[in-house]
Amino acid sequence: MTTKHTVSVLVNNQPGVLQRVSGLFGRRGFNIESITVGESEENGLSRMVIVTTGDDNTLEQISKQLYKLVDVIKVVDLSANPMVARELALIKVNAEPIMRPEILGIVETFRAAVVDIGPASLIVQVVGDSDKIDAMVELLRPYGIRELSRTGVTAMIRGSVK
Repeated sequence: MTTKHTVSVLVNNQPGVLQRVSGLFGRRGFNIESITVGESEENGLSRMVIVTTGDDNTLEQISKQLYKLVDVIKVVDLSANPMVARELALIKVNAEPIMRPEILGIVETFRAAVVDIGPASLIVQVVGDSDKIDAMVELLRPYGIRELSRTGVTAMIRGSVK
């Protein structure tokens, strides 16, 4: 059964590691739906959070291939455990002054924030799971989305499980 998997990959913070990891996915024909990379809690190591789709066999194959890369330290299927996953989006939407109260109602409902106001536009910041961001984008679409930037998913296993 094909499902969405969120995988955490702890890697040495070295030039070219991102290219080697993403290249591995491409060569094997696996799609990366989102990827985020940043420093981890350990000095000199970065954490990649990759969202991909496939069955359990595919995930096992990806994991084995990742471990063959020199700079990969640890691979964890976060989606196999209860996890917290979040994404951030910045949405620039047309917002003539007369339409702003309606748009601000949507922003408030989604517990989002207006981070910039221009003469004819607003930039809205929303944080949440991908479904929440998708829903907000759809509600703002009728006003005219000028620009949309999403971070991709970042995630952690809940509680004290490491």
